[in-house]
Amino acid sequence: MSSPNIESYLSRIGLDPRPVRTADRNTLETVQRAHVTSVPFETLAVTGDPFGPDPGEGVTLTLPRLYEKIVERERGGFCFELNGLFGWLLAELGFDADRIAARMLSDDGDPRPPANHHSHVVNLDRRYVADVGCGVPSMRRPLPLDGTAVSDAAGVEWRVVESERPDAEFLTQYWSPGDEEWTDRYVFETTPRKLSYFEATCDHLATAPESGFTGDPTVSIATERGHLKLSPAKLTRSERGDRSEREITEDEWHDLLESAFGLRYDSA
Repeated sequence: MSSPNIESYLSRIGLDPRPVRTADRNTLETVQRAHVTSVPFETLAVTGDPFGPDPGEGVTLTLPRLYEKIVERERGGFCFELNGLFGWLLAELGFDADRIAARMLSDDGDPRPPANHHSHVVNLDRRYVADVGCGVPSMRRPLPLDGTAVSDAAGVEWRVVESERPDAEFLTQYWSPGDEEWTDRYVFETTPRKLSYFEATCDHLATAPESGFTGDPTVSIATERGHLKLSPAKLTRSERGDRSEREITEDEWHDLLESAFGLRYDSA
């Protein structure tokens, strides 16, 4: 298993690895946007092939394993994997970045289970949330913790506000074209964590029958002006508020993994 290599990682997300990069906001925005448009959010390691015998290889939160999967095998992952490896990249680029524990909010507003999302807070001129593992909609740009709203090429706006909950400091929210109000995404605290802190919740979400990740697989990626999302039955395309979907066959599902998501699906 290879040791993580920054040049190969930058090439994986479509960036020229040669220039010396300054650890500033522009670089942070560049690598975050490149990541979400190059590396898919996908749960195939958890669910396996929905049309075949492969049960999925499972998820291992170690940097060599994450690097091998995402960079060398050109796979994706869910938040613990994507942000787990992204945290290493931020450190290698010279950013003062902390891994933080967040909690995605369910439909009823309950943030369960604990630490069900991994994100980052980066300290620059201000503090920013940097996240490449949100799924749909993707967070394409760093978000200031001072409440400033940030818009992206897909027409989605994001912001961080102070949380009204006694068990969280901040709340991320997004607004998509056509929405009447902001949607709560996740709450978080800024206490720095190690990658190993997320292992228990990651294992639970990757194995528990009641987990939202152990049913049908999902694959999504940010496009230039929207998102693509693939389920075993359909392909959904969204672009600046316009949404379309079509049913797909088993053969199309496998073809689309590579042609639309740049994903080479294999089992380890």
